[in-house]
Amino acid sequence: MQHFDNELAELKQKLLTMASHAEKSVRDAIRALNDRDYDLAIRVRESDTIIDRFEVEVDDMAIQMLAKAPLASDLRFIAVAMKISQNLERVGDEATKIANRARDLSQEPPLKIDTQIPRIANLALEMLRSSLDSFVKLDAASARALIPRDREVDALNKQMQRDLALRMTADPDTIMRCLHLMVIVKSLERIADHAKNVAEEVVYLCEAQDIRHSGQTAAAG
Repeated sequence: MQHFDNELAELKQKLLTMASHAEKSVRDAIRALNDRDYDLAIRVRESDTIIDRFEVEVDDMAIQMLAKAPLASDLRFIAVAMKISQNLERVGDEATKIANRARDLSQEPPLKIDTQIPRIANLALEMLRSSLDSFVKLDAASARALIPRDREVDALNKQMQRDLALRMTADPDTIMRCLHLMVIVKSLERIADHAKNVAEEVVYLCEAQDIRHSGQTAAAG
């Protein structure tokens, strides 16, 4: 049992290290966009292989542990770890998409437009950090509380897509740059989705209750 507990702790630590890499990739991609930093955008793209490798390592560890799990709660933890790993890998993919667009935009004249990108990025990153904190603390109430915040990100994404479409119509010279920004905003919206997914997995881990697609967010009674 002690050996298995050590393996669980190692799996958790590997997952949290992967999460720190994914969060840093998003932050760096947004900084590359804001600072028009071509080299940083390239580094973000290259770092995606690290996150991919972590997903493979987490899955390998988890699969080996499944046959040894003595308790149902251990099985849930291992299954949730694999799902969180998958969501973090996709966060890394979205960071790469943002970095690709930031790289291209850095080679174009600056587009003077009032965007909500910093606000959306902050919201998505706060959701990601909060979902992982709830995992570390096994805090289902905090996980449930962050799920509705996804709606604010969705609303901001829709607003930005409308604003950018109007800008393209009014000024065709900005079409390509606006399209890049549309992709960036959509990637941030997806990062918030992945944070919500992690939160839902935390609720399942803590309460053995699957709330995906159920609309449940309030704390269980």
